[in-house]
Amino acid sequence: MLTSLKSTFFRPRQPWEQNLFVLWFGTFMAGVAFSLIMPFMSLYIDTLGDFSKTELNFYSGITYSSTFLITAIVSPLWGRLADRKGRKLMILRASFGMAIVLGLMGLVSNVYQLIALRLLQGVFSGYISNAQALIATETPKRQSGKALGILVTGSVTGTLFGPLIGGAIAGIFGYRVTFFITAIILLIVFLLSYFFVHEHFTPVEKGEMHTSKEIFQTLHHPKLIIGMFVTTLIIQASNYSISPILSLYVRELLHNVGNITFISGCVASIPGIATLIAAPRLGILGDKIGTERILKIALIAAIFIFIPMSLVTNVWQLGGLRFLIGITDAAMLPAVQTILTKNTPAEFTGRVFSYNQSFQAMGSVVGPMIGSTVSGVFDYKGVFVSTAILVGINLIWVMYVTKGMYVKKVK
Repeated sequence: MLTSLKSTFFRPRQPWEQNLFVLWFGTFMAGVAFSLIMPFMSLYIDTLGDFSKTELNFYSGITYSSTFLITAIVSPLWGRLADRKGRKLMILRASFGMAIVLGLMGLVSNVYQLIALRLLQGVFSGYISNAQALIATETPKRQSGKALGILVTGSVTGTLFGPLIGGAIAGIFGYRVTFFITAIILLIVFLLSYFFVHEHFTPVEKGEMHTSKEIFQTLHHPKLIIGMFVTTLIIQASNYSISPILSLYVRELLHNVGNITFISGCVASIPGIATLIAAPRLGILGDKIGTERILKIALIAAIFIFIPMSLVTNVWQLGGLRFLIGITDAAMLPAVQTILTKNTPAEFTGRVFSYNQSFQAMGSVVGPMIGSTVSGVFDYKGVFVSTAILVGINLIWVMYVTKGMYVKKVK
């Protein structure tokens, strides 16, 4: 048994495996750093002014969405630069820039300053997407589903466990200290990426870059690629429609009694456990039976999980259903990324992933606005029903773009 453990953990690693190990840890920490503030963002906003319930819902939605609005705009620009200069440079830019911006969030005195910094945060986005692009370009195609499945457990699990850590820190030290801790974590990510991530990249001259039109003319299945972009948008909108109101919904279920910040963090983090367990296994399964099948099954399952969330009467029921959502999360975005990887030439991967990030960011803009609007009209429970409808639309869309098309599996 000792020999088996040594061969598993201490065997010589191939270059792509070494990068995967380091970037998994980096994306985990980036995910934690980003999501530390999520369980109390609405509550933090509530301390910055005297707001009605409608105003609080509105400002929460705007604050959540503002970062992703800028990300949607700048991602193609960073993707083009990544294809010219390399993904590691983009990783360093994102981690250092976000460290500075998030540290400043702990010093704001009103909601408008917070929104402005969230907008600036969008400029420094891209650590996780460039880590995915780096792994995709340097991993053998036959291993891409497995590698991306493992990598996504870092970002998704970090994002989902972050609220638990953030809720605990905010409950002990207050909201502002949590921003400072977030900034320190991102500086650690910057240093790890600088010293331990190695990229075999040949710079491309500006005049040799292909245009977006040329890229899509080169693709064998442009309809599928564009379809996956839209699918990413809807997946993200579905996930983020709940984000602005989750802590407020928990507060309502608890009747405003107890440690709401910590419990909100726990509820937000529960899917991370399921994602950590399921994502690598679903990635391997997708390589065997077809990634598009995994995607469709996950969408169907999500519909039947979101609807009961509108009927819960306590946080235990909500937590149990969010555990099941974690399993579908482990399948959906990794499946889309694997489909993109297996159907995109390596020299275009950076920009294709950046386009996908733009659509993901647009989903992160649309989702919170849907959640804020629906909760203002139909209360919090209506958000889960509208999210189930959105997932249903996504399922129909995926069936349309993959109809009659065999999404190739690379041997």
